[in-house]
Amino acid sequence: MKTPWWFMHKTPVAWLLVPVSWLYYLMGRVVYMFRKMRVYKSRRPVVCIGNILAGGVGKTPIVRQIAKYFDAPVVMRGYKRGEKTGYIGDEATMLSRDGIQVHVGDRKSNIMLLDKQVNDTTPIIMDDGLQNPKIHKNISVLVFDQNIGYGNGFMLPAGPLREPRRAVRRADAIIVIRGARPCKHFTLPTDIPVFYATNKTFSPYPENEKLFAFAGIGYPKKFFNSLTNVVGKKSFGDHYQYTDEDLKKLMEQAEKLGAKLITTEKDWVRLPAAVRDEIKYARLDTVIDNDFWNWLGEKLKCQR
Repeated sequence: MKTPWWFMHKTPVAWLLVPVSWLYYLMGRVVYMFRKMRVYKSRRPVVCIGNILAGGVGKTPIVRQIAKYFDAPVVMRGYKRGEKTGYIGDEATMLSRDGIQVHVGDRKSNIMLLDKQVNDTTPIIMDDGLQNPKIHKNISVLVFDQNIGYGNGFMLPAGPLREPRRAVRRADAIIVIRGARPCKHFTLPTDIPVFYATNKTFSPYPENEKLFAFAGIGYPKKFFNSLTNVVGKKSFGDHYQYTDEDLKKLMEQAEKLGAKLITTEKDWVRLPAAVRDEIKYARLDTVIDNDFWNWLGEKLKCQR
C-alpha cells in the first residue's frame, strides 16, 4: 500500500484514528509478551538493525554497509517474496546482488542454522527485528531519516510509528540519515550514542537527460527529490508488484515526454527480466560516519 498522506501531519483523519492505534498497539503487546516467553540466544553476536517506523527510512542500505564491512550473513523476513525476486523478496535480492549471504524466512530458525557453522564467529546481522522478542539481540541499532523524524508522532494506523517513541530507549545506538529538510520536532535521547549517515544517489544518465521516475517504496518523494531533470513521476504502493499493463503505461508516458524511465534498485529487481534492459535504476549508496564503525567494533569486542 501507499504511505497514507496523513502520516506526516496531525490531520483530523489522524486524530480520529488515534483510539484505533492504541487498540492495535495493546493487541500487539499481548502477542509480544506471549512470544517473549521463548527467547533464543545465539552463540554468535546478533546485531539488529531496526526501526520504529513502518518502513521508508532507508534501513536496507545501512544493513548492506554493515554486512559488507564484517562480511556477515543477514537474516530477514524477505517481505513480499515472489517469482520476480526468486522468492526471496526485493530487499533480499538487492543484498544478495552485492555478494552478501542472505537468509530469508523465519529469523529464529535461520539463526539456529547459522549457529551450526561452528568455525564461524562473525556477527549475524538481523534486519528489522527490534519488535521480534524471540531472538536475543546483543546490539540494537535504530535507523531514522532526518527528514521524516517520527512523522506525525502517532502510531499505526494514525501515524507511521509501530510503537511509542519511548521505544527508542531499547536501542544501543541510533543512526540518523541526514536530510536536506530536517524535521523540526525530531529529538532523540541525549544518553544514547547517535551517529550520522549520508545518502548519495547515482543516476545512470547524464544530468541533462529528461527522466520519468517511478517508485513503489515507503516514501517515493525522497527518491524523486534525489534526481535532477525529472519531467514526470509516478508512485506506487510499497513493494508493489508491477504488471505488464503498468509498464506499458509508464513507457507510453515517458515516450510522450521524451524521457527515460528510471526507478529505484528495490523496484528494479521486481521488474520482469524482459524489461530490465530498457529501464534503469539509480543506485543509492549510504556512507556511515567513521565514529559508528569504531563504536560498533568496540561493542562487538565486548560480546566475545
